[in-house]
Amino acid sequence: MPVFHRSFARLLTAGALTLGALLTTSLPVSAAPSPGGDDEEKVVYHINDSTNARPLFNNVRNHLSASPKTKIVVVGHGKGLDFMLKNANDASGNPYIIGIELLTDKGVEFRACRNTLASRNLKDDAVEDLVKVVPSGVAEIGRLQAKEGYVYLKP
Repeated sequence: MPVFHRSFARLLTAGALTLGALLTTSLPVSAAPSPGGDDEEKVVYHINDSTNARPLFNNVRNHLSASPKTKIVVVGHGKGLDFMLKNANDASGNPYIIGIELLTDKGVEFRACRNTLASRNLKDDAVEDLVKVVPSGVAEIGRLQAKEGYVYLKP
């Protein structure tokens, strides 16, 4: 191998090792879960298509069955908040409120995007009473992840 190529290869290797060392040493210690598992599990489910509402309900029920103490927030925006609207039914005519009620009874929170409501000329009271309206669905998802340590899932 010519001297130039060997020198370049060494430089790349040294750079990669340095970058790897910087990345691993600059991570906050709090980012790693504690060995005892005492950290609260927090999950935000993102929904932007209400045709996925029934699978969402199933996923959340299964999640809580496997890990009952998990704090779960469902955030809907765009067409994903349609199932949170008052008197909303699925394609078979079954009301979505039943699924929302069953999950809120287990501590799940539902949040709807005010931007979506406003774009449809709807007020906050257009959503079911168990649903909290937030200024922006996507901003809420980002905030929950960045500021409160929620893990992101999308059904």
